[in-house]
Amino acid sequence: MSDAQKEALNKLIEEQQKGASQWLNYWQEFSAFDTWQFWFHVIMFVAPLIILYFALDWKRALRLGFYGFNVHVWFGYFDDFGTTQALWTYPYKMIPYIPHSVGMDASLVPVSFILVYQWTIKHNKNYYLYTLLLSLFLSFILKPIFVMHHLFKFNTWVNYFHLFLTYIVIIVLSKVITDMFLRLQKIAQDKAIEAKTTKRNPVRR
Repeated sequence: MSDAQKEALNKLIEEQQKGASQWLNYWQEFSAFDTWQFWFHVIMFVAPLIILYFALDWKRALRLGFYGFNVHVWFGYFDDFGTTQALWTYPYKMIPYIPHSVGMDASLVPVSFILVYQWTIKHNKNYYLYTLLLSLFLSFILKPIFVMHHLFKFNTWVNYFHLFLTYIVIIVLSKVITDMFLRLQKIAQDKAIEAKTTKRNPVRR
C-alpha cells in the first residue's frame, strides 16, 4: 500500500469515525429514550416478532425463516445503500450506530412478507400477486405515513416509486433463492431415499 493510499484511507476512516460520533450525539439529543419515536421503533421491532411467534406455521419454520431472512438481508442491503448514499434518512432510530431502521429491516418488513408467503402456501395462492399488493401498501401507504410523522425523509431525487421497485426486486430474489434451495433439498432427499431403497433391495444376478 502506497503512502498516498494510506493517507486517503486514514482520511476516510477519520471521517467515518467523526460521522458515527455525530450521529450518536444527534441520537442522544433528538432520538433517545425520552422521545415517543424511539419507543415507536421499539414497538415496531418487538410487536411483529411476537405476532410471528404465534402465527407462524412451525411445520414450515425452516422454509419460512429462510425466506424471511432473505427478505431481511436484501431489504437491509437496499436500505443501507440508500442511507449511506444519503438518498433517504431515518431521523429517529432505535440504535444510533446503525444507519437504517432496525424495526423495519429486521422485524416489520420480513415478518409481513413471511406471513403473506405462508398464507399463499397454505391457500395455494399466487405468491407474486399478494406480495406485490403488500409492496404497494408498504411503498405508497405506510412510507407516506412515516414521512408525514418525520420517521422517514427523502433527501434527493428518489421517491415512493423507487422504493416500490426495490420491493419488487426483493420479493423476486427471495422467492427464487428459497425455491432453489428447496429444489436442491428435494433432490438430495430423493437421492437418499433411492440409496436406501437400493440398499434394502439389491439387484440379484
